[in-house]
Amino acid sequence: MLEIREIEINTETFPAVLAVYESVEWAAYTNNESKLKRGLKNSHRVWGAYDDDDLIGILRTISDGETIVYLQDILVRPDRQRLGIGTQLMLKFLTEYEDFRQKVLLTDNTEAQRSFYESMGFTLVGENLNAYYRSD
Repeated sequence: MLEIREIEINTETFPAVLAVYESVEWAAYTNNESKLKRGLKNSHRVWGAYDDDDLIGILRTISDGETIVYLQDILVRPDRQRLGIGTQLMLKFLTEYEDFRQKVLLTDNTEAQRSFYESMGFTLVGENLNAYYRSD
């Protein structure tokens, strides 16, 4: 049975979290495990999607805790994708941050990504709003 619960990042939980990042081949994160671990620990919230005690998905946020929240990462192990797990993680996110004025995310420019986030009520940045991005 799927359960969404907050993850405290520590030496016991980090290996399972790292395994999920590795499963989706996010090398920009996994190439430096200590940096990933610090980033996770400094996040506002990290939730895990669990099938019994098996971690199969993660959602991570960055926030001021009051008015704005950034959905930093949402990932589901490839062998468990397309089963509604990402949707359950998003519903947790939307419920927990329902009173926040801004919910922001940047994601890959693919039709699948766009369809998923629009189905969750997000709007693609357009003519009235600019988004800027720099990755060094």
